[in-house]
Amino acid sequence: MPIVDVSSEVAIAYETFGDVGDPPVLLVMGFGAQMLAWHEDFCRALADRGRYVIRYDNRDSGLSTKFHDHPVDTREFIAAVSSGDIPAARAMAPYGLHDMAGDGLGLLTALGVRGAHVVGSSMGGMIAQTMALSFPERVLTLTSMMSSTGESEYGQASPEAQAVLSTPKPADREGYVAAAERELVWSSRRYGSAAVLRDLAGRSYDRSFYPAGAGRQLAAMILGGSRADALRELRVPTLVIHGLDDTLIDPSGGERTAELVPGAELLLMPDMGHDRPRELWPRLVDALAAHTA
Repeated sequence: MPIVDVSSEVAIAYETFGDVGDPPVLLVMGFGAQMLAWHEDFCRALADRGRYVIRYDNRDSGLSTKFHDHPVDTREFIAAVSSGDIPAARAMAPYGLHDMAGDGLGLLTALGVRGAHVVGSSMGGMIAQTMALSFPERVLTLTSMMSSTGESEYGQASPEAQAVLSTPKPADREGYVAAAERELVWSSRRYGSAAVLRDLAGRSYDRSFYPAGAGRQLAAMILGGSRADALRELRVPTLVIHGLDDTLIDPSGGERTAELVPGAELLLMPDMGHDRPRELWPRLVDALAAHTA
């Protein structure tokens, strides 16, 4: 697995699929997840449509740089945010979404790619939006998938999904893999699969079990704030994809994103939750291929 320095303090692990001469598509993963969550077969299916696909581990996940020296006490951080003490919360967070956006763009630079079609999922959608807002000249198109705008009124998790998200997973492999089944609460009601969730959890655990990074990524997300005003001014061609079964980020998050971005296309997917079931890959790949043409 190649790893490249994208700044003086961050190295990013990545993998590519397809012909380097084809239009580049950068896949940005979400909170606490590794690049493995962009399944290699999904990446190959997109590459087979004539795209140079790049997936990577965000900082603090997978094989990319870990910020061991900056522990974040999640309870203390949430307490500071809840009480309105944003300066104290910011002091706890070693980086923000803008820094994570810089990692992805730094990876493109290291690969000799000036501009790319950027596809972000969940927190990755927030990072991808930040890339497009901060460096529009480098984002050929934006796809924001199962994400939101940072406004508290939109895209809220259901109580059941929030409970699963906030419950720490066991540290042993067997317990960690078994706990992955809890994520059925936000998966496709029709295609959600405990076996698929367990398989990804097992491969992720074996590759890099690192729960400490989640607190820092969570802090970056929360402190990202609302992007609403900036999204109203965005002129990058935008596709918004959201599953109608999503209970982790309610579909209102995607609907609001498409409402704000001028000319954005909204694709609401029946039978998709906060996941990408294999059964829906043909439609997703078709949509991405058309948008990145």
